[in-house]
Amino acid sequence: MLRAAVDTDRDTVLAWRNHPDVRAVSLTTHVIKPDEHARWWENALPDPALKILIYEDDGVPAGVVIFDLRKSPVVWSFYLDVAGLGQRLLPAWMRLEQAAVEHAFGELAVERLGGETLAANKQVLALHKRFGFHETRRYQRLVDGTPQTVVWTERGKL
Repeated sequence: MLRAAVDTDRDTVLAWRNHPDVRAVSLTTHVIKPDEHARWWENALPDPALKILIYEDDGVPAGVVIFDLRKSPVVWSFYLDVAGLGQRLLPAWMRLEQAAVEHAFGELAVERLGGETLAANKQVLALHKRFGFHETRRYQRLVDGTPQTVVWTERGKL
């Protein structure tokens, strides 16, 4: 299940984002400080063109999905509570992606949905493929000063 994020989710989302496993596959890998995150949250949460949603696994907050409606195609990203999910990580990952795709093409009425994934993150690329995303291009991007190959995947409404 996905629900709109609220102010009380802010610190939980930061803890998820700062987990070493999440940072290792992110486009920025530094530890985000609470004040940096608070500034972003205060601007992002009320922005109608950004949808910040909390994924709940069996009623417990377990991940975040962000849709950026300012871009075309709409850009999405997500991460999970790696530490809290433990052995349930893979099934939760699949349920989150299913819920996010349904939300994007249903409630948000998105026509195309795309996102960036580091080429080394083969698990996420395989998951995206399973949900109908196709690689459309690869390019180099500096990730904390180091060139990395990024894979752009997208899919349209079925």
